[in-house]
Amino acid sequence: MKIRMIHHKGLPLAMVLAVAAVLTLAACGGSSGGSTGGGAPATTPAGSGGDTVAIADFAFSPQTLVVKAGTTVTWINEDGSPHTVTSTEGPGTGASTTDLFDSGSLAQGETFAFRFDAAGTYYYECTLHASTAAMHAEVVVQ
Repeated sequence: MKIRMIHHKGLPLAMVLAVAAVLTLAACGGSSGGSTGGGAPATTPAGSGGDTVAIADFAFSPQTLVVKAGTTVTWINEDGSPHTVTSTEGPGTGASTTDLFDSGSLAQGETFAFRFDAAGTYYYECTLHASTAAMHAEVVVQ
């Protein structure tokens, strides 16, 4: 997509840039990712090719990832702070961790991958920030 900037005398440059930004978002589908609307957590449907979870702004994104059995999911820490990807027995901040998978501490730019072979719902958290609700998420394997 090619964007052509038009400067109009009398309009502040900030206004011109704001309009250009809105037009760019509209051309890209109008969504910046994140939430699916109405406060629901972002979900990536199975077969969409989305097998990566970003760790950014002290949150996992998407919060719910739906994949097919046999998929390897990769988490990447995009935060400046370290995080973990550790399996838990259930959702939420009160769940205990399990031995299924544990990335250990991931520094910025580091990744962790795990292959999900069996159908089911797999919960996980960042053990370093387990009191933060957005640091809990799930992988649903179909």
